[in-house]
Amino acid sequence: MKVKQISIFLENRSGRLADVLRVLGDAGINIRALSLADTSDFGILRLIVDDVERGVEVLRAAGRTVTLTDVLALEIPDVPGGVAGVLGKLAEVGLNVEYMYAFVSRVTEKAIVIFRFEDVDEALRLMQGAGIKVLSRDALAAL
Repeated sequence: MKVKQISIFLENRSGRLADVLRVLGDAGINIRALSLADTSDFGILRLIVDDVERGVEVLRAAGRTVTLTDVLALEIPDVPGGVAGVLGKLAEVGLNVEYMYAFVSRVTEKAIVIFRFEDVDEALRLMQGAGIKVLSRDALAAL
């Protein structure tokens, strides 16, 4: 199951991140995971939220540049080497990871890692074939 990730272009200036998060909070959008990559001039904020359609709507209404990207949310044992094991399986089949970020779920006692792959459909097939749990959008929202 692919998950939609919201990506927002941000100028690297004081208050820009707070403004985006305030827009989402005021709309009742709950952030499940986030990643911020930056340069000296700009950043890309990547978000997994509980209501993607509404999140995109309110961000665009606030004048933000927003894109949607397919990612996979994998449930991985929260133990030393858990992520390394998954990455090893990916390397064995030559599947490239473009970027990733993670959080720990106290509900499942597992680590949840968001992956962006160059070939998301192939990655999904491989993860399911390897018995790695791929979370749906609804499962992420429920955490």
